[in-house]
Amino acid sequence: MKIKRALFVPGKSAFFFDDQKAIKKGAKADGFVYEGQPLTRGFERIRIAGESISMVLELEDGQLAMGDCAAVQYSGVGGRDPLFLAEHYLPFMRQHLQPLLEGLEITSFRQMVDRFEKIEFEGQRLHTAIRYGLSQALLDARAKAEKKLKAEVICEEYNLPIVPERIKIFGQSGDDRYTNADKMILKQVDALPHALINNVEEKLGRDGEKLREYIRWLVARIIKLRTREDYRPDIHIDVYGTIGLIFEGNLDRVADYLASLEKEADGFNLYLEGPVDMEEKYRQLEALLRITRKLESMGSRVKVVADEHCNSLEDIKEFTDARACHMIQIKTPDLGGIQNVAEANLYCKSHGIEAYQGGTCNETDVSAQACVHVAMATRPDRMLAKPGMGFDEGFMIVNNEMERIIQVLKMKYGGSSK
Repeated sequence: MKIKRALFVPGKSAFFFDDQKAIKKGAKADGFVYEGQPLTRGFERIRIAGESISMVLELEDGQLAMGDCAAVQYSGVGGRDPLFLAEHYLPFMRQHLQPLLEGLEITSFRQMVDRFEKIEFEGQRLHTAIRYGLSQALLDARAKAEKKLKAEVICEEYNLPIVPERIKIFGQSGDDRYTNADKMILKQVDALPHALINNVEEKLGRDGEKLREYIRWLVARIIKLRTREDYRPDIHIDVYGTIGLIFEGNLDRVADYLASLEKEADGFNLYLEGPVDMEEKYRQLEALLRITRKLESMGSRVKVVADEHCNSLEDIKEFTDARACHMIQIKTPDLGGIQNVAEANLYCKSHGIEAYQGGTCNETDVSAQACVHVAMATRPDRMLAKPGMGFDEGFMIVNNEMERIIQVLKMKYGGSSK
């Protein structure tokens, strides 16, 4: 079967593009926007409405395969590709990608995506957002041609067992870290709340006391609101390098502070994502390695999660091989093709590093559902409820797609691993 026609449709993503540099430097909120000048290339304002581009592939038998190009909220920093705006990329896609896709024979998923992962135009690879959406569409095309679930296609091509069981879901609160935490507890999310600690003065505190108080509040809230005593979610907080800022880059003090938060977690597993941001990959790797080793030498149970400057599959392998952290966020749009997400999950797991299949609030329903299939096949330790910052909608999309996959797989294969 071949692809008959390819359409590229501009759309909206579920959140916004934010200039992380400007926010870290203290840009003040003005309602839902930020005051001040942007600091990251491509940003005309600090907060810009998120955009996406849908790829719709018409197959010879009339079926439609789809994937959504999307990029992370904090684009253009941390080693990531630049801002992804539809008006900038639609003409390129129509001129260069459409002729390559129309008439393309639908072969194995891995064969198709490998071609587009490596292709260059004027010495540049395709933007990660384009590779991300295209790989989703090609996976969907293969699944429709074979009359299989996308998860089945990945299991088949990576020689993986089919396991009709849940993956832990991680909720993302955004700035509404109190009300959304309540929602997560009521819906018994496996890991929570992200919390968006991206500013020292307002959210972390000059001595870190605001974060300490928040963890204490969160633990008390879980105990108060839970409906069963065995509900013990992992506490996972993204601090966007702000802990490094308050201790002026002193990694020993950072580690000491992280270790001190264990008592606030009161027996709950505590993960801290991005405690420092060294603004360059190898400096970041070395810093996280040093913090991780010190925590381990102290006997601390606090776990370090890598995010910034750990973007590509190659980056993830380097951080994993160095054992520079306890968990890696596999930030799905940053890896380009979703085959890289699958391989990153498998690599982390096989090398003893926890895999968190993440992503961004700034994705779409289509990309989120595709990611659920990748997770169900490759079995990361947790995956993000996405898209959006309101929690409920993203959790519904991911949870319900997961449950549908589980029941279809049980119908086809029975209840055990195959």
